[in-house]
Amino acid sequence: MLDASELERYARHIVLREVGGPGQAKLKAARVLVIGAGGLGAPVLLYLAAAGVGTLGIVDDDTVSLSNLQRQVIHATPDVGLRKVDSAEAAIERLNQHVKVETHMTRLDASNALDLISKYDIVADGSDNFATRYLVSDACYFAKKPLVTAAVGIFDGSLTTLRAHETRDGVRNPTYRCLFPEPPPPGTVPACAEAGILGALPGILGSMMALEVMREIVGFGEGLTGRLLMVDARSMRFETLNYAWDSDNPLSGDKPTIKDLSGKY
Repeated sequence: MLDASELERYARHIVLREVGGPGQAKLKAARVLVIGAGGLGAPVLLYLAAAGVGTLGIVDDDTVSLSNLQRQVIHATPDVGLRKVDSAEAAIERLNQHVKVETHMTRLDASNALDLISKYDIVADGSDNFATRYLVSDACYFAKKPLVTAAVGIFDGSLTTLRAHETRDGVRNPTYRCLFPEPPPPGTVPACAEAGILGALPGILGSMMALEVMREIVGFGEGLTGRLLMVDARSMRFETLNYAWDSDNPLSGDKPTIKDLSGKY
């Protein structure tokens, strides 16, 4: 049930036919795990908190640095030196006291991923490295949880939703490994600190991640399962690539070789 202050707070949601009171109640009941409280995770957390998602889990093992503030908008100058999970929790508390925050000051790895992910309804991955993206996507498959995942480059970004544990019209949904069979060789993709990044770009992708998570929770519109949304910030062009289940993928293919999370990530 929504109390009087929540009815007023979420009034612009409730008047939407696609959301309404039942949709807002679904948001309040939802448990969302956000991987990373950085450039992508910051707007995801802020918009999901503003939307009234009942419980937000935050996974991050880093502290706030001054160079983060150019794009990680959930943190502020006085937060430099603080743990990102604590800084983000404080910002969410200021924004919406109805939201419960669960902080996980840890690096996600094969030993803890399944346990963490199994406690939530849906995962939003805003990590900044390929190893974690593959780990999270594999773990969501084994835990049977939907995943909204995004990545950003210098002037480009991409976003998709994975429901790899499900079928649609009798056909298996694709996995992350159907889209990207292997990570690029180490050193071929420069880190943000080396290549730089336009500050507003992760804000755009992170906001779109939050929107996609909300659509998955409430259940309206056409989701991004089997579709990769690509953003080119140089030309402000948005394109969508369709992709499908690959019978040769090592996770859910006809002859899977990945049976658990014991592989290297």
